[in-house]
Amino acid sequence: MAKILVVEDERDILELVEISLQLGGFEVAKAMDGLEAVEKALTEQPDLILLDIKLPKLSGYDVCRKLKEIPDTKNIPVVFLTARGQEHEIKAGFDAGGDGYIIKPFSPDELPRRVQEFLNRFKK
Repeated sequence: MAKILVVEDERDILELVEISLQLGGFEVAKAMDGLEAVEKALTEQPDLILLDIKLPKLSGYDVCRKLKEIPDTKNIPVVFLTARGQEHEIKAGFDAGGDGYIIKPFSPDELPRRVQEFLNRFKK
C-alpha cells in the first residue's frame, strides 16, 4: 500500500483528501504546516507528497525546494494540490522542484486515480 503525505492547513480539506485517499486504498500521513511537512517527509518516507502552496511557517514552494535538497527526500515525488492555478503559479511550482500539479477544487472520486497515475509515472 502506497503512503501519501498530505500537507494542507485547512482541516476540512485535509480530512476530505484523507478519506478520499483511504477509500482509494492508500495509507495517509498528514501535516498542517510547512515545517511539519519537512519533518514528516523525513520520518514517514512517503511514496508521494500532496502539497498545498499557501501554508503556515513555510510555503509549499519552500517545502518543495527544501525536500529536493535533502538526500533522504529528494526522490519523493511532490505534487502540488492547490487552488493557485494561474500559469505563473504552476510554473513556480515546477521551478521549485514539483513533479505535478492538481488544482482545487478536485473531485474526491477522481483524486485516488490521479495520485495513482503520478505514482506510476514516478515509480522508483
